[in-house]
Amino acid sequence: MDRTVRTVDDVFELLDGLFASRDGRWATGDGAGYWDRFYADRSKPVPFFVAKPDEGLAGHIDRGLIRPGRALDLGCGPGRNALFLASRGFEVDAVDLSPTALAWAGDRAREVGVEVRLLCGDAFRLAGTELTGPYDLVVDSGCFHHLPPHRRVSYLALLDRVLAPGGHLALTCFATGAMGSELSDADLYREGRLQGGLAYSAESLRGIFSDLTEVELRRMNDEPAGSALFGEAFLWTALFRREARVAQAGEGDGSHPSAAATRAAIASRRSSSATG
Repeated sequence: MDRTVRTVDDVFELLDGLFASRDGRWATGDGAGYWDRFYADRSKPVPFFVAKPDEGLAGHIDRGLIRPGRALDLGCGPGRNALFLASRGFEVDAVDLSPTALAWAGDRAREVGVEVRLLCGDAFRLAGTELTGPYDLVVDSGCFHHLPPHRRVSYLALLDRVLAPGGHLALTCFATGAMGSELSDADLYREGRLQGGLAYSAESLRGIFSDLTEVELRRMNDEPAGSALFGEAFLWTALFRREARVAQAGEGDGSHPSAAATRAAIASRRSSSATG
């Protein structure tokens, strides 16, 4: 008989385990093996294997919505967005679970002559150590939709910790009606499977990231093969901004801890999950 749960991390680890046997824990700390196999064949016709940045991210920069600064690429894969940002004057940290993906990103960086700091491991664990922040930009193209529902708490805690006031989150994820599972959060736990990734509606994204200000949220443009940009219509492209906050009455005095403060407490503990 096991009675081992005594912390929030223990609960999250237990919930992670519900998805372990069938999904291979794609987005959790021991998922490197799955992603290594996924990235092993660089010739596979996977849409996001191309060395092109997201059209939304490129557009945000071209329109002046994002300016060069420190950037963090979560679940960077072969580095297509990280390398683009470095070429546009950003100081980039890029993290992924997969050594194979990072080796590919390193090869690409050398080919085009840019510098990116590549970090292998669990972004939730690396926050506060390797990922010290503050970052002016956090980029996520395809990581968030592979997280089980409870890991959204870890994700928001990571943003609370590393995203600078005035900084931006550039997010690309599966859209409802186009790609990904549309099971409810509760049904995902009953099934014990993430079914290849979770679809999100615009309303659900606005709710999850309600602590941030929406700058743009739209379906990604479907870019033709000859385009210099990556774009698939089954994805959302979104830009959210963290505003400088003014403490409200009761905040900071211990009487009414904010949601962000609660998440920060979770982030300060060692998490068993990761991005990938």
